[in-house]
Amino acid sequence: MRQRHTGWLIFFITLLIGGLGMAATGAALYVRLVYLSALLLLSAWLWAKISLWRVGILRKARSLRASVGDIFEETFEISNASGLPRLFLEVENRSSLPQAAGSRVVTMLSAGETRTYLARTWLTRRGAFPLGPTVLRSGDPFGFFTVSRTFPAEDSLLVLPLILPISAFPSPPGLLPGGKAIQRKAYEVTPHAAGVREYTTGDPLKRIHWPSTARRGQLMVKEFEQDPQAELWLFLDAQSGIHAEKSDEPAPIWNDWMFVRRPKIKLPASTLEYSVCLAASLAHYFIQQRRAVGLVTNGPVYTVIPAERSERQESKILETLAFVHAAGELSLASLVDLQAPRMPLGSSAVLITPSGRDDVLLAVELLQRRGLRPLILLLMAESFGGKASTEALATKLEKRSLPLCKIYKGTDLTDTLQRFANLHKGLENRPWQIISSSLST
Repeated sequence: MRQRHTGWLIFFITLLIGGLGMAATGAALYVRLVYLSALLLLSAWLWAKISLWRVGILRKARSLRASVGDIFEETFEISNASGLPRLFLEVENRSSLPQAAGSRVVTMLSAGETRTYLARTWLTRRGAFPLGPTVLRSGDPFGFFTVSRTFPAEDSLLVLPLILPISAFPSPPGLLPGGKAIQRKAYEVTPHAAGVREYTTGDPLKRIHWPSTARRGQLMVKEFEQDPQAELWLFLDAQSGIHAEKSDEPAPIWNDWMFVRRPKIKLPASTLEYSVCLAASLAHYFIQQRRAVGLVTNGPVYTVIPAERSERQESKILETLAFVHAAGELSLASLVDLQAPRMPLGSSAVLITPSGRDDVLLAVELLQRRGLRPLILLLMAESFGGKASTEALATKLEKRSLPLCKIYKGTDLTDTLQRFANLHKGLENRPWQIISSSLST
């Protein structure tokens, strides 16, 4: 229990008056005042001790998975299982979720009553956030004492990166329309069957091979090899020391909670957040186009998600991007050098980086030597408050006639990517030719 200074101040003043009056005059009035002060203090202490007895709180959410820009709704349920009413209960949501809602004061909770309320939080940051702890606080009606009880978090909310509506993006196809299947197992159905195996829990029924099932007397499913069609790989550079962020911008505030209106999100002034948003949006766009998409990143550890074209692939990529932060040790050239030998000939590689170092040029050369197609999304770090300039690197890339898109702080990413696609319109029909461009705001 902790004391409220105002209540204690009144108590000591009253006790002092009673004590001085009793010592000076000995009147019964002052004696009663001293006894009344002591009785009041004892009653307040006992009241505070039982104020949270058999009082509990439960937090419920329809979904523990959302995206940046969504409105997260959570229900708080406070129950009083005791036979005594509660004058007031203070609920404090101590979740690390930015601008987490749910803290409020509940008054006049009757005996045996359960009260619920809805809390809405505008999600502005990606990552995993525990839904708690939750502190329940109460006390005596005189304000002398307060007591609190902490309920630990039972669930966590996964906030996925923001996905922008992209209508077009350059995507060169493979060098050949067909060829030998890649000797690598695919989770989705392809035209290239590799064999059969025993059925395991979770296999779709459409993959059951009935002739083999009848012959062996047990369920057998077909396995497939990957299609030789070109893949699209996203290389997200999260190397430590290359990203920039302006921390002096105010946090976004949502004012339309009464109308449950979805607000328009504004990305933080961070090259990492812009990079993650671009990678998530492109992954969503190409998977919707039924293209095989893979992801390579180094933040904080070297991570590779093999290229696939299923909806589950999008979930894996978004979940990985939700935890990316700029703490990688490998350079972009190292990422490309490790993964390029495993990429089919003619595949596209989208390099997303704010680096102004020459290792970006080395990464491009490694891709071109293997017949792969580099496209560079270069975040201009100086516009985000970075000390190192990327203009020199951009000039070098332009001189090499490489598809280059410059991303500045505050730019409309949807419009920027649309103009980038318009400048490179027709690249799909010229698989060996790489044209030059530069796009700025």
